[in-house]
Amino acid sequence: MQSGRLDGVPPRNGDWGPAYIIQGPTSDIGLLTLRPGDEMTNHIHHFCDESFIVIDGEATLWVDCGEPRAMVPGDVARCAPGEMHYFRNTSDDIFTMVFIKSPASPGDTINLPWQPGQRPPEVPARPEPTTERN
Repeated sequence: MQSGRLDGVPPRNGDWGPAYIIQGPTSDIGLLTLRPGDEMTNHIHHFCDESFIVIDGEATLWVDCGEPRAMVPGDVARCAPGEMHYFRNTSDDIFTMVFIKSPASPGDTINLPWQPGQRPPEVPARPEPTTERN
């Protein structure tokens, strides 16, 4: 068994960004913290689902560059492999959510820069799996 705490790992960017709490052979679990105005770059995973559970605050989620969806505490969402997803904290408060990637797919995050109002980016062909973590 692996275990961890939501407050046990600092975010990647100091006081904001993702923090991986558990990285295992079958899933990765972490916490994303976004300050007001922060965003998680539009990206996809070709090989894993990514699920989200909102803990605190409010952010906007865009899936496949479509309609915005407000995400508030208690909301749960799942993006299938190949679905682009982009989060932006559009509120005045800190936003935190748990994310779960399953199966664990090291190196499977492909950033596809995009902003609301822009044309959707082209999605690259599905690459071969790798063992590198990102």
